[in-house]
Amino acid sequence: MAQTAVYHTTVQWKGEHWGHLTMGNGPEMDFSAPPDAHGHEGVFTPEDAFVAAANTCVMMMFIWACERFKIKLLAYECRTEGTKLVELDRTEIFTRLHFRPLIRVSAAGEKPEAVETRVRRALQSAQKYSLVANSVKSEIAVEPEIVIEE
Repeated sequence: MAQTAVYHTTVQWKGEHWGHLTMGNGPEMDFSAPPDAHGHEGVFTPEDAFVAAANTCVMMMFIWACERFKIKLLAYECRTEGTKLVELDRTEIFTRLHFRPLIRVSAAGEKPEAVETRVRRALQSAQKYSLVANSVKSEIAVEPEIVIEE
């Protein structure tokens, strides 16, 4: 039987192009539209939140996959770029999320080729099981750099 879980956030308008976000898990922060949409610089935006949600979810699923595939993860860092298309009628959509993870793992006595194969499978699983990645219409591209240490 399928299960459901409910998550919530609360936003409050603070005047001009400012808002305040309270997340159901506790954290709070101010936010604005991005500067290209009449917002403010140097502050959290909905666009940042969208790209961050995908990036953090894929990372958490990758950690889960590393545990499952017995990969000794040493370091993970991923820069993700979201490409936004603005149509002539001013509607907007993210068309692409481009993930560039730098992954360092230990060979732990195994052949590096076998470890790399498992790391790539773990990345595929992370994308497959990522709630956020599965919930967006954007194209998803992943270009990993995998470093295997002896």
